[in-house]
Amino acid sequence: MTRTPVLTRREALFLSATAGIAAATPSTLLASDSIKTGVHQEPGSVSTPRSAIAKTQYGPVRGFLSGGVFTFKGVPYGQNSGGENRWLPLKPPTPWTDEYPAFSYGANCPQSLHPWTAIEQTFIQDWDDGWLSEDMLKLNIWTPSLSGSRPVMVYYHGGGFSFGSSYELPSHEGAQMARHHDVAQVSVNHRLNILGFFDASEIGGSAYEDSVNVGMTDLVDSLKWVRENIANFGGDPDRVMIYGQSGGGSKVTTLLGMPSASGLIHRAAAQSGGGGNIPTREQQREVARVMMKDLGLAANDIGALQKMGWPSLIAAGNAAITKVNPPGPAFFGPGLPGHPRAGWTPSVDGKVITMRSFFDAAPDVSKNVPILIGSVSEEGNSMTSIPTEAEWHAGLAKTYGEEKATAIVTTLKANYPHKQTATLSYMCSGRPGLNGLFMRNNVVKMCGLKHDLHAAPAYAYYFTWQTPLFDGRPGAWHTADLQFCFDNTKRCEQGTGNTLEAQALARKMAASWAAFASIGKPSVSGVAWQPTDPDINRTMIFDNECRMVNDPDGNARKIILA
Repeated sequence: MTRTPVLTRREALFLSATAGIAAATPSTLLASDSIKTGVHQEPGSVSTPRSAIAKTQYGPVRGFLSGGVFTFKGVPYGQNSGGENRWLPLKPPTPWTDEYPAFSYGANCPQSLHPWTAIEQTFIQDWDDGWLSEDMLKLNIWTPSLSGSRPVMVYYHGGGFSFGSSYELPSHEGAQMARHHDVAQVSVNHRLNILGFFDASEIGGSAYEDSVNVGMTDLVDSLKWVRENIANFGGDPDRVMIYGQSGGGSKVTTLLGMPSASGLIHRAAAQSGGGGNIPTREQQREVARVMMKDLGLAANDIGALQKMGWPSLIAAGNAAITKVNPPGPAFFGPGLPGHPRAGWTPSVDGKVITMRSFFDAAPDVSKNVPILIGSVSEEGNSMTSIPTEAEWHAGLAKTYGEEKATAIVTTLKANYPHKQTATLSYMCSGRPGLNGLFMRNNVVKMCGLKHDLHAAPAYAYYFTWQTPLFDGRPGAWHTADLQFCFDNTKRCEQGTGNTLEAQALARKMAASWAAFASIGKPSVSGVAWQPTDPDINRTMIFDNECRMVNDPDGNARKIILA
């Protein structure tokens, strides 16, 4: 059975990203909506005590205490980016004297919302689109104490550079990391799509010289905020780990190559993303020229653009991108070879961004920063697709040719004899969208580039844990690892089932991420993790049995390279 293939929003826009170990006691608590206080297995209550007031350089913020975790949501690190501030470098918040109420997530950057193409996908992902505003330069902090000096973990969300948010998925909630792993957890919203990556320099003049990359300079400013303020939340500004999944992984690898971020990052992790083949500044300028012409505006009418409603602005920008770019490739994902495509993505402007980091080379500016790089086995999961073996083979043959299609089917069936055909197809298919084997190739490539620097190591992982939901068909889908590295199997029980096995794996995986943030080495009890190298591609498998394997699925991934 094959339903009509429909790309999820994450797949359709992913091109812009290139462009403790004992199981917890079972609980009867139910999962909450993803914008509410996080679910956890332990008993607890919510309060807003005066002890939950922290100082920042702009003024005091008041959060809440839940289950032993201090939580601050929606803390400003920049002013409203709308109106006359569109495409200008972030302006620091206006200082305040009264307590700022940091109880709820802030707005998300204006964007196109989820189309909800598959009911099952909606169920296992449990997305939350939140609310939209250009006043979105806010961050969130979870910490077990406002005193002390613990490692800091700063998470950048996925969605390419076009959509998503710090609370898009329930897995992003950071309370469990603070509660069980003694870290200060941070997540960030920033400018996306045309609001973050539009080259307005020819339209508005020299003040807009950096406009094409303000979505990334926002993230640098968020790290500067962490450096200046995180000690007041019990964090150590000299032990900051950045990490991100999908497009967030590409944000991580881009930041690692930005001179302005040097010294702000001490560890990093790119999960199912990174190494984008980003465009030139001239390509982005051409988008701006076409859009202004299509809108019938004078070439220097920046005021009209700043007054325009964001839905119209986004639509006009997307139409211009379509005109500027040639027909797109069949597969989306980081590291995509060929001529880079214009779009809502960082670009090489020679100043803010000087290289295609982890695409052409690993950046020397961050050579002493160790990095985790990995992916999940069923990156291409789409619950709209349930192909028979014949249908799967036919799709592969259309894209790769008959010989490679046969080799892919034969190899994956031999590697995973107990997986359903549909699940195998999510590892590699001929349809447009994410591709698990392609992502494995990108992991190997990026690790090799990092190894070439002969400095801080790269640690590779492959997340292969299979969900029990829907008879196991979804496998380990794109974003599935987040439920585990955030230790959120209860909060994400619609994807994990919150089984004892899932809880045990989450404690191991989250402990490994926290150890890496703390000391730059991810090994913990039950996870003896060694650095990788391009000769044997040592890789940590995250499953019910965590183990090192040399080049997992190497026999399959190499087929599509031939």
